[in-house]
Amino acid sequence: MRMKHIYLTIILLGLSSGVFAQQLTLNAESGNRAIEVGNCWRFLDYEQYTSSGSEVISGSYSLKTQMISNSSSINDTYIKTPWMKVGSGNITFKARLGSGTDPISRGVRVSYIPYNASSPGTSFEGTLVTFYSYDFVVTNNSVVNFIVPIPVAIANSTSLYKIMVSYLGQGGNGRVLSDDYVFPGTYWSNPANSCNPLPLNVPTDTDGDGVPDTQDEYPNDPYRSHNSYYPGLSQFGSLAFEDNWPAKGDYDFNDLVVGYNFNTVTNGSGNVVELISTFMLRASGAIYNNGMAYQLDGIAPNKVSKVAGNTPGSFTMASNGAESGQTYANIVIFDNFFNIMSKPGVGIGINTERLAPYIMPQSKQVVTTFINNGVNPAGGTLTLAELNPALFNMYMIINRERGKEVHLPNRYPSSLASTGLFGTKDDTSNPATGRYYKTANNLPWAVDIIQGFDYPIEKVSIDLGHLHFTEWAVSGGVQFPDWYLNLPGYRDASKIY
Repeated sequence: MRMKHIYLTIILLGLSSGVFAQQLTLNAESGNRAIEVGNCWRFLDYEQYTSSGSEVISGSYSLKTQMISNSSSINDTYIKTPWMKVGSGNITFKARLGSGTDPISRGVRVSYIPYNASSPGTSFEGTLVTFYSYDFVVTNNSVVNFIVPIPVAIANSTSLYKIMVSYLGQGGNGRVLSDDYVFPGTYWSNPANSCNPLPLNVPTDTDGDGVPDTQDEYPNDPYRSHNSYYPGLSQFGSLAFEDNWPAKGDYDFNDLVVGYNFNTVTNGSGNVVELISTFMLRASGAIYNNGMAYQLDGIAPNKVSKVAGNTPGSFTMASNGAESGQTYANIVIFDNFFNIMSKPGVGIGINTERLAPYIMPQSKQVVTTFINNGVNPAGGTLTLAELNPALFNMYMIINRERGKEVHLPNRYPSSLASTGLFGTKDDTSNPATGRYYKTANNLPWAVDIIQGFDYPIEKVSIDLGHLHFTEWAVSGGVQFPDWYLNLPGYRDASKIY
């Protein structure tokens, strides 16, 4: 399963002599590299953006180099930013090796180029300085999440720089795929004058939050500026749970089937304002009244200002809407699936039996507010990097019994989980080793499929519908990582709803 963090494309227009709280973002979602070139980004030895499903790292498009078979110089294959006043913090991006044969080496180098008005020609580029180096493992094409600190020498400088990300390699015919570049700083090129860094007109900033209207997704709201979607804009991942834990039960993984989309909203300073969580309730073949919640791992409850849109039922909430008695912030989404979607009166549950009526999925939106109309929470603020999707620990609560939580494998339970159930029946959880919610041969009680999931019909074990599920689970995800896809030999369609 791929983890994706989608930044909306920012069309970079000219800025003036003020320093604005912003970042330069390159994620290929324009679908046309000429747009970025027109905004003064520079590419050497790059294909047009790729939309091939096997190559896209994030969103609908990713960047793709030409073949890197004899590229030993940082000037052979690169991406250059426009001129910018560099901020502080980290440059972030994602990259992985594409398909290819017999590579000897592949690597990434990150450099900065100072502005030099006396440099030969018209580029005004001074002597570049390489400050970061990474070499890929050529036998592994997993996505690498790069976090590259801005050098102290250029952070928050009044001078101008370009940042250059270079890809090197020897041997073979493989390429490098990359996406989601974020460079802290202020855009300082002028597309109307050969991208030279000349004085520009001050852009309009209607709400006065330090983000020009052309880059502000909330141009009339001083408290919000940008959206960051997971798994993507208008995209939903899928969670499916088995509610007989700690026993395997019928193992049909349709006791709670819910789609999810998270939108993390930040302000002009880069701090998180709110987390807008949208859940699509699809199916429940349960006799239990199951609930759902999520824990923000490592985030203290006092970082939350308020919660709206959830239905926690009889569970106890603190005054800020987070659940009481928790070490980390826990948000109860609903306590009973069937209070939101009513059973049709035929069959066991909802949308798990073909002869029963189909019920349209229902959407539920929960808004967790951190900065409330400009007022910070008691526990202080969070940046986008500090509140990332890896912390969204979603789980089921079985039949309103608060301690009976079912999490994804090896995700930590909340403080209210009944630890006495660990290691009983089919469960082999061992808190001392960090093992949670797995059977002896690694079978889970919950799955998270980022691309969506076709779940089994009622009372049919998941391995009878998805024929490579067991191999995937037992191997710890090494074998058949695409077990859920509709590929030849992968499923028995008669067993899937």
